[in-house]
Amino acid sequence: MKAMKKFTLSIGSFSMCWLLCFGQAQHPEEPQRTKVISLAELQDKIRGGWAGQTIGVTFGGPTEFHYNGTFIQDYQTIPWYDGYLKKWMEDVPGLYDDIYMDLTFVDVFERLGMDAPVDSFANAFANAGYTLWHANQAARYNILNGIKAPESGHWMNNPHADDIDYQIESDFAGLMNPGMPNSASEISDKIGHIMNYGDGWYGGVYVGAMYSLAFVSDDIHYVVKEALRTVPAESDFYKCISDVITWYERYPDDWKQTWFEIQRKWSEEVGCPDGVFAPFDIDAKINAAYIVLGLLYGNGDYTRTLEIATRAGQDSDCNPSSAGGILGTMMGYNKIPAHWKMGLADVEDMEFKYTTMSLNKVYDIGYRHALEMIRRNGGTIDENTATIALQRPTSVQYEKSFEGLYPVERVSVNQTITAEYAFDFEGTGIVLLGSAHKDRDELPNHVFSLELHIDGKKIETFSMSTDYTKRRHEIFWKYQLREGKHTVKVVVTNPRDGYRVWAGNYVVYGNMPVDGINYHSTISGR
Repeated sequence: MKAMKKFTLSIGSFSMCWLLCFGQAQHPEEPQRTKVISLAELQDKIRGGWAGQTIGVTFGGPTEFHYNGTFIQDYQTIPWYDGYLKKWMEDVPGLYDDIYMDLTFVDVFERLGMDAPVDSFANAFANAGYTLWHANQAARYNILNGIKAPESGHWMNNPHADDIDYQIESDFAGLMNPGMPNSASEISDKIGHIMNYGDGWYGGVYVGAMYSLAFVSDDIHYVVKEALRTVPAESDFYKCISDVITWYERYPDDWKQTWFEIQRKWSEEVGCPDGVFAPFDIDAKINAAYIVLGLLYGNGDYTRTLEIATRAGQDSDCNPSSAGGILGTMMGYNKIPAHWKMGLADVEDMEFKYTTMSLNKVYDIGYRHALEMIRRNGGTIDENTATIALQRPTSVQYEKSFEGLYPVERVSVNQTITAEYAFDFEGTGIVLLGSAHKDRDELPNHVFSLELHIDGKKIETFSMSTDYTKRRHEIFWKYQLREGKHTVKVVVTNPRDGYRVWAGNYVVYGNMPVDGINYHSTISGR
């Protein structure tokens, strides 16, 4: 009886939530709920989403990764003025990876249709002319070297699987699925696994769901909470965002106290080797926490939302971009304050670098894609309105990256590997950071061939190009080794004068947390 009573209460609470947000309560056996939205409002919200993320990434651009493990103090003014958008679009076009990555996938849908295969998306971004980093670059290398999606994003093949990459480029999935978060998740399953896995993938699923729900609710607190239903409750990503919601409710007037709670409990990096034993943190969940921090404490105020999401630090251009896009979708383009749209009209016809798309063009394409997805998911379109078959968010599958791996130490190397480099370590996993270089810019690129030997056995042969866009992000990584001592040897089989492979440092993993005050007692807080 207790179990039945608990289930009944749960269903009642869920129905009440939908009653408050969408109208009268619905029983499970009733037909799927719908929402009618005017086509003019739909267009306005899509414009608001794309414009909002462009505004957000521009605002946070100067602070990106300048504040790691700290927030930006109140006395520091973050500039915004008429002409600022154009200045960044012209002078620093690489800032807009949040946008042109989205547009790469939008373009594939536009050319090949809504059923385009995953390889079309993977090949489009792997062969694009723009520079990539972290999970995206590791996935690009994998794809160019024969490891296809979804294996290209799996943590065994991608040390950056939990990084922020798909989270910052998933906006399109939500914007083309108004009120249909599960349909957005299906797209994220296909495209997000090209470069991410586990918590890194959940970041994109969650952001996409928030965009989707922002079309049909004016309550940002509801959107933040309801979208989290798309993420498995047993995942660290879910637990992190759930904690932020709890802390907001505990400290509703003090975003900095919640920031400190996030830092205390969720700032330990495990996967990305650049962030292990370092204040740098490009992990998806902590940066998603900063998005939510901005949305909750901003409470629908556009300025406060951008300010807090930016001032939280770390990836402080991507986070206000996501927050600004989600809130921009909810408000619609016309209600974004004029202060933030200063100079926007001057850039809306400018094509983003590496693309043939401008904001005005993607406003139109995004609108047409949204209409198509509404039809595909049981909705209808007439002369002036769209009827959306609303979807209750459901959880995607559970997956976890770097299971059973715990950082043990970082060891400095800082030397060129001319022929071979060998060393010993003790643990269950290792990542050697480094890169390939040419001594002079005018030299043609060279592709090194290397061998990895562990405990006297050749494990893999791989290539490293001096072409930065095709580079291998780390020299090598190997997880799930037996616990104990290991001997590693890296051999360069085709050295060449004027070119070098440089080894920076390596990170060692063990099968349990390091004991002692320096690691677990005072930092973890879990």
